[in-house]
Amino acid sequence: MKADIHPEYQTVIFLDTSCDHKTLSRSTLTSEETMEWEDGNSYPVIRVEISAASHPFYTGKKQLIMDRGGRIEQFNRRYGTASEAPAGAGEEAAAEGGEEATEAAQA
Repeated sequence: MKADIHPEYQTVIFLDTSCDHKTLSRSTLTSEETMEWEDGNSYPVIRVEISAASHPFYTGKKQLIMDRGGRIEQFNRRYGTASEAPAGAGEEAAAEGGEEATEAAQA
């Protein structure tokens, strides 16, 4: 292998955010966030949404989208709500789209 071209391979904690399951493993991923593991050492934390602890194939449970809050609620949690949108965004749509856009903007 060539020297100095490969990323650093280090011990990290993978944290499943849906069920708070932690796994200590090795990876080339890095993170500024750290967490103390059971052995007393501090390792970088890589947050994942799905792991073997929460995936329906491995758990044998079927989790509906509605159980997790629905697609719109998940989107708003991740990326912010519509109230954080620029102030004039609804008014521009109403001016361009006529009555249908005005009703949608009011809803």
